[in-house]
Amino acid sequence: MSDRLNGYRILILETREEAQFSRLLAEQGADVLQCPMFTIHDAPDAALVEAWIRRFIERPCDDLVLMTGEGLRRLMKVVRRLDVEKDFIAALGKARKFARGPKPGRALRELGLEPQMTTEKPTSEGIAEMLSRLDLAGHRLGLQLYPDRDHSILIGAITAQGAAVDTVLPYVYDAQAADANIVIAIDEMAQGRIDAIALTSSGQVRRLIEVAQAHRCEARLREGLARTPIASVGPVVSDELRSRGLRTDISPAEGAYFMKPLISAMATALAKTPPRAATKA
Repeated sequence: MSDRLNGYRILILETREEAQFSRLLAEQGADVLQCPMFTIHDAPDAALVEAWIRRFIERPCDDLVLMTGEGLRRLMKVVRRLDVEKDFIAALGKARKFARGPKPGRALRELGLEPQMTTEKPTSEGIAEMLSRLDLAGHRLGLQLYPDRDHSILIGAITAQGAAVDTVLPYVYDAQAADANIVIAIDEMAQGRIDAIALTSSGQVRRLIEVAQAHRCEARLREGLARTPIASVGPVVSDELRSRGLRTDISPAEGAYFMKPLISAMATALAKTPPRAATKA
């Protein structure tokens, strides 16, 4: 079963877990076309992140909301540079920890910790809904943010519950450097050279549209997507596609919203047609 995608050319939009996804696809025989969406850099003002870490150690928050696994890993990079890993992990252990989907939970488990609660939907709205069921009055709540998103509504919802919010942004995106890669990927789809595009986050959908609009090739993008099967990891991505007037062709079984079930669903769906490379040969 290790060659279920043999000969099929799969486009993935590289983000934080692209290496793992690419490896899993390659293990199934896929020819993976990796398209970097952006480059991730540490926060430019390291002093702000360092100060947040020291505050968290000196006076652990009652609650901690982790929005991304990347965020916690970037925090730990600074923690280790400051040589305060033991103290920081001890402080983490004292706080109630809330994860926005499974990825922050995995990052916590790397430290031997578990989230107390994980959102059903990995969105800011899902975090706000989950926290709305809790008594946060008088609590200090640490909130790890991620770039290119207005978090003011979420912060407002938390403070309205009586909590004091202490935010930290451990990393930033450099998107411009990847624009050329995205335009090339759009052309590959439009020319019928891709057997499927696999999407694992709603941000990938937004980024595709934004770059296409910025480079005046949105019509070409939609042309390419019209002829390329679109695989979505789950309902959040599918909802974003729908909101942009796009469809989902392939998705894992309900509740199995992870990379391996997505790959299995792709293998099953694509087996019905020969690889496009083979067709053109």
